[in-house]
Amino acid sequence: MKTFRHFSGLMASALLSIHLFSVCSASAAPSVVKVVQKGPGSYTLQVNGKDFFVRGAGGSGPKDVLKAIGGNSFRTWSYSNGAKEFADARKNGLMVSLGYWVRPESQGIDYKNPKDLAEQMRDVEEMVRLYKDEPNLLVWSIGNEMEMGTKNLPEMWKQVNALCKRVKELDPNHPTMTIIAELGDDKVRQFNRYCPDVDILGINSYGGSQSVPQRYRAAGGVKPYLLTEYGPPATWEIGSNSFGCPNEWSSTEKGKWYAAVYRKTMEDKGKLCLGSYAFTWSHKVEATPTWFGMLLPDNTELAAVEELQLAWGVSKPVNRVPIVTDLVVSHDRARSADDLISAVVKGSDPDGDKLSWTWVLVQEASFYGVTGTGAAMPQGFPEAIVEGQGTTSVKVKLPGGGKYRLYAYCFDGKNHAAYMNRPLLGVGEPPKTPAPKAPLPCYVYQSGDSNPRWYASGFMGNGALKMDLNERNAGQSGSACIRVDYGIGNDWAGVYWQSPANDWGDAPGGYDLTGAKKLCFRVRGAKGGEKVSFFYGGLFAKPYSDTARGELKDEVLSAEWTTYVLSLDGKNLKRIKTGFGFTFGGQGKPFTFYIDKIWFE
Repeated sequence: MKTFRHFSGLMASALLSIHLFSVCSASAAPSVVKVVQKGPGSYTLQVNGKDFFVRGAGGSGPKDVLKAIGGNSFRTWSYSNGAKEFADARKNGLMVSLGYWVRPESQGIDYKNPKDLAEQMRDVEEMVRLYKDEPNLLVWSIGNEMEMGTKNLPEMWKQVNALCKRVKELDPNHPTMTIIAELGDDKVRQFNRYCPDVDILGINSYGGSQSVPQRYRAAGGVKPYLLTEYGPPATWEIGSNSFGCPNEWSSTEKGKWYAAVYRKTMEDKGKLCLGSYAFTWSHKVEATPTWFGMLLPDNTELAAVEELQLAWGVSKPVNRVPIVTDLVVSHDRARSADDLISAVVKGSDPDGDKLSWTWVLVQEASFYGVTGTGAAMPQGFPEAIVEGQGTTSVKVKLPGGGKYRLYAYCFDGKNHAAYMNRPLLGVGEPPKTPAPKAPLPCYVYQSGDSNPRWYASGFMGNGALKMDLNERNAGQSGSACIRVDYGIGNDWAGVYWQSPANDWGDAPGGYDLTGAKKLCFRVRGAKGGEKVSFFYGGLFAKPYSDTARGELKDEVLSAEWTTYVLSLDGKNLKRIKTGFGFTFGGQGKPFTFYIDKIWFE
């Protein structure tokens, strides 16, 4: 393992492993987990009869490192990779909060439609039958922020309760939980009213995470809760600079925040709080390349990892993470195309390790909202660092108009890093940066892809189109696929797969697909006879346009899976901003169709 740990920490971890082996061994019997009330307003989780306070995280990062720093659990948002998740859990002695993605109405479910509810129920039943006997199962997590984008809230809450009640009928040995985004809008009281069969409320909170214990009670909370996502304040909870870029904290500041939040949950231990899951145990591009990630893309550890290790108190780090304390720029707006901006960073290493410095300039995001599995890494400009690369003082020449973010990273050579960044504003025409070359085959969509190159974000039409990118077990091979529902019989609608998300050609993006010969995709209609047009490309006369377009117009779908092919012969594929799309007109009644895979080869 690359991470350096103190000997006493290793001993503590070893003792913890021995304790958890009786709970989590691959050959052990199914776990028995209960929410136990020890008195008025006093609850605890018990795993096989022993108290268990969650020290956890959510994300795809290395589970052996999570265990080594004192973690005892991780959470998932779906069960699509359940077999692998439980294999990792058994290997590392970790308990799993297994998620089921309860769709909001904005993703194509109708909570007043008995057919939709029955399909959801069958899916949950399948999940429980697959994993109820796992020795590392901690809790069933039924839904995550499904109240966001749902209008028929009483019906949704009643369905969540029905799902959890059925889970407990099939598996009386594990508690159920559902998760909300923050505490406003009377959510807690609605949960209390409509969900008597749900054992635990999960709460996702960022800027308000330190005050959750007090605010939960003020909102009417009486059941035990888990803090199921927490991290630094989100972009919408923090100030922006004079030209609209959110002011991101340094990795050092974020680390202290993670630890402070966990210590607040500890104050509520033995009362209503059952523990917490930090977000995210991985690297994620959302707003910036670093806003929520506790790790860099190569799993280099940031201050959040060390600070949680210290707060959890199971082991101690032998080698400390670097510290950054300040990043000063001479001015944050370029005064001319040739203007040089000076930047100086201050940092140190608690162990006296020699630090190496790397400066990176990237294009600022055009969209700061939630991006689900994350956005693509933004365009970088290594040539912009014209002087001082590798030192603590550099000069930067912005590549043109638009917004940028300047990073100073430092590394201690022992798998630890720190960073700080500052937004900058350029003048003149935006740079015409080439699209990055994509390897072939190149997937626009495939089940389980956690880092897509294009995003189904460009919705068109009247709002009657609903789409679920994770329709369970309907794909050609039994995997997940895309489900498209159109709820009325007239008008028209469509979707563009965009790069970056929500951009119509104004920001850099897209991919160079030179060498691709065809675009393939698999489609079937729910009943057959549905008429849909499919295309790629189509953004023109924009700063970043598609260099090609192709279309299959008014295809009549079969009820059987059919592979369609669009030839790319003779096409200029230097920048494909729109990786895929479809449009259709009203067909006299609502209809549904499915897309299994979309790829260039």
